[in-house]
Amino acid sequence: MTEAAAPLLAVRGITRHFAAKGPPVRAVEDVSFDIQRGEVLGVVGESGCGKSTLGRLALRLIEPTTGTVAFDGTELTTMAPQALRRFRRHMQMVFQDPFASLNPRMTIGDALIEAVRFHDRLGKTEARDRAAALLRQVGLSAEHLDRYPRAFSGGQRQRIAIARALAPSPRFLVADEAVSALDVSIQAEVVNLLKSLQEEFGLALMFISHDLSVVEVISDRAMVLYLGRIMEIAPIDDLYSRPAHPYTVALLQAAPGGGKRGGDRLLLKGEIPSPSAPPSGCVFRTRCPFAIADCARDVPPLTTVRPGQLKACIRDDLTL
Repeated sequence: MTEAAAPLLAVRGITRHFAAKGPPVRAVEDVSFDIQRGEVLGVVGESGCGKSTLGRLALRLIEPTTGTVAFDGTELTTMAPQALRRFRRHMQMVFQDPFASLNPRMTIGDALIEAVRFHDRLGKTEARDRAAALLRQVGLSAEHLDRYPRAFSGGQRQRIAIARALAPSPRFLVADEAVSALDVSIQAEVVNLLKSLQEEFGLALMFISHDLSVVEVISDRAMVLYLGRIMEIAPIDDLYSRPAHPYTVALLQAAPGGGKRGGDRLLLKGEIPSPSAPPSGCVFRTRCPFAIADCARDVPPLTTVRPGQLKACIRDDLTL
């Protein structure tokens, strides 16, 4: 019997608190997960649940309060800044707002050439050829190299941002709400492009989105966050056809089309608590219609529901 392949990304107990005037904001709390080579992990949850913070922690764009992140066996959280800058060629990010992530004073060609030459010692001609090839890979042409970001539509700018992320030939991408700022008609094109590039280059991808329909299309597995903690993680088919956590069910039912078919609609109580003062025990308990007194006692660990599907809920008696 062969051992399972080591993950490309291994996150263990990652926590990030932000200082505030009062109690610290607990953006991410004790999160652990793996991403395999060539896998797409969707990360979903309501606004403010810690998705974007988690993506930045995975790349060490921000420092964790506690916890570790290892990339292909190399520990990132203790790596010196200079070594980390060199290592970043393996890990790149595509941000939500493509216009904000592109310098309006630089042509697209200059931006791509800068990214190429930062990671590879290429001459100007070679770097420009590489930049042109990157544009072709994302559905644009070499003719666009000498234009400025303002000359492009939102969808085209996001394609350029993807090209720039691909410049150092990374093995791992974090796409943080990469299509949420785009028109619905353009979203599918960019999602299909990301999926095509991911498959062509064997990229591992962490796809962060509040849109469950998009996550379903692109992901192999999905992880559901609430107030900085994992509620459920599962293969995509299992998560959508037989969700195990009440919060997952509520998200699916609230999505366009109703998500999970059949059964009574699961109505959540109240508002999301402040991340500065999360509830004791299960952070979801104050809104959960199935909460009991024991839910306030301890933080529920992730337990296996079926192979590959885990939930953080003590209620094993529920039929969702």
